[in-house]
Amino acid sequence: MRKVLVTGSNRGIGLGFVKHLLGGGDVVFAGCRNPDGAAALKALQPEAGERLVVMPLDVTDEASITQAATVVDDSGGNLDLLINNAGVGGDQTALGNIDADDMLQTYRVNVAGPLMMAQTFAPLLAKGNGPFIVNITSLMGSIADNRGGGWYAYRTSKAALNMVCANLALDLKPQGIGAVVLHPGWVRTDMGGSGATLSIEESVGAMLNVVDHLTLSDSGKFFNRNGGREPW
Repeated sequence: MRKVLVTGSNRGIGLGFVKHLLGGGDVVFAGCRNPDGAAALKALQPEAGERLVVMPLDVTDEASITQAATVVDDSGGNLDLLINNAGVGGDQTALGNIDADDMLQTYRVNVAGPLMMAQTFAPLLAKGNGPFIVNITSLMGSIADNRGGGWYAYRTSKAALNMVCANLALDLKPQGIGAVVLHPGWVRTDMGGSGATLSIEESVGAMLNVVDHLTLSDSGKFFNRNGGREPW
């Protein structure tokens, strides 16, 4: 039974992770900005009982991250898996109308947020069993795969997240902590839209199968949901 923290857990892929992890018997710390408004997440509580801890967590707020770490620490002082799922798409205006403030806010959520989560939770992960940080990225962050242009805020933030992960893999290796980036595919969520090819259940189930087979030798790699390697 793992102890897992999922960010952005109130909807979409994050909520899908929570459901699958609970179904597998794990203890899940489900972080979201407004737990009171997370009806679908809280509906899981009666059946999950103490294995589900719903807590406020804003990845752009360092005080909120620190408080979340205190909650996990008080539960036993260790964490096995951190899934940095929280993310935003950013404003997809065309070149010529890019807004710098929107770019920076996208970076705060998609890049600085996962990094601050990793930094804060590293001491708890170091006490975990086969600890890993899984960062949910996108193939749209691949420089080699970019054939369409546009989406400046989102593409560049995910490319930056990929570099953050490459750094984490090197810096956390001495502590036995692995870090990977994982592309979920095109999923039917608020961000992915109704025309996407994958259901949340299909994507999350496949990703967790990859996560379940990770070893420290995989740290620093860019995987798709089926375990294949993606180009940087």
